Amino acid sequence: MKDEYDFSKGKRRAILPSKGKSRITIYIDDVVLEEFRARAEKAGTGYQTMINDALKEYLAQNVDKPVTESSLRRILQEELPQLARLTVPTP
Repeated sequence: MKDEYDFSKGKRRAILPSKGKSRITIYIDDVVLEEFRARAEKAGTGYQTMINDALKEYLAQNVDKPVTESSLRRILQEELPQLARLTVPTP
């Protein structure tokens, strides 16, 4: 072993980069996140995987249309009331 090592040209990153996925920070409405978490727990999978699958499905249906924040919010707002009726038991 050397007495000293030169890390001046070193870069901070994962040693093995992941292929095909990127880590991002995204803000999602609390109700949307809670719904995905509840569904994921019920299905026995991860909520991030479910969100990713939902986005892929949407993109597959709308190849010509770009996903914008406003269109994503509109879709989620349209779908959440239907999901709430399916997942919340009536007294």
